[in-house]
Amino acid sequence: MESGVRFFTGTASKYLAERIAGAYGGQLGEQSVTRFSDGEFEPCYEETVRGHSVFIIQSTFPPSDNLMELLYLIDAAKRASAKQIVAVMPYFGVARQDRKSKPRVSIGSKLVANLLTAAGVTRIMTMDLHADQIQGFFDIPVDHLYASSIFIPYINKLNSGNIIFATPDVGGSKRANAYSKHFDTGMAICYKQREEANKVSRMTVIGDVEGKDVILVDDIVDTAGTLTKAANLMMENGAKSVRAMVTHPVLSGNAYKNINESKLTELVTTDTIPLKEGEDTSKITVLSVDKLFADVIDRLMHHESISSHFIF
Repeated sequence: MESGVRFFTGTASKYLAERIAGAYGGQLGEQSVTRFSDGEFEPCYEETVRGHSVFIIQSTFPPSDNLMELLYLIDAAKRASAKQIVAVMPYFGVARQDRKSKPRVSIGSKLVANLLTAAGVTRIMTMDLHADQIQGFFDIPVDHLYASSIFIPYINKLNSGNIIFATPDVGGSKRANAYSKHFDTGMAICYKQREEANKVSRMTVIGDVEGKDVILVDDIVDTAGTLTKAANLMMENGAKSVRAMVTHPVLSGNAYKNINESKLTELVTTDTIPLKEGEDTSKITVLSVDKLFADVIDRLMHHESISSHFIF
């Protein structure tokens, strides 16, 4: 591993951090976490980081301890005189709280950006933010990577000349349109109306999917209610098959059950968030982001452009 580069991780993302460090040609640094009886914890670096470039790998999915652990590790690296501190956040939590959706609510994404900056981070590296404008919440560099560079080779291997891209909701139309332009195919949109958060009341399909192999694309799959409802609706409208490609597998509540009972052929996702143990994952294919992040880190350390990874 290149001299001056050190990899560390939060507890929740150790599985991925080991892969990223390995793909880079190194290994994780020595660290420990002291846990107290009241639930409080204290991460500690067990080797020097003075003058080094420190990469802290941690996705900030719930519980909030994952975010706090990342903040503690950043602060500890700053106080230990690290040369630069890069927070590698494959999944940036609370990204859906990017605006005031109603009166008297916080803008969680901006708050987290402020916390990370105050802790001492000098750069952010993340993937498929729910809203691109979140990059503007930071006054430090943000490397915003896209899962399309991982999904596109997988789509090419499907060898289907009958593909159409679709989005489970209107908000994802930009993403679906980018895929359809890249592959020169058609596009469909599902228009949904919600009664409340995570609960869809009505959904209709805009576009012709009859006889097509539909690929639903999105950034986050949470309860999978919208995704599976869209897949079932596509099949009802004459689609030949439906699969989904979603970057971040939050998969909360009845998500695994919803996926397995749906008309989805396959859910293709990444390892930015680990799948839950003990669940039926027979319909889920996981592609790793390890080599992508390792390559971007290598380019960063050698002051090389990373724009070749920005397919769209």
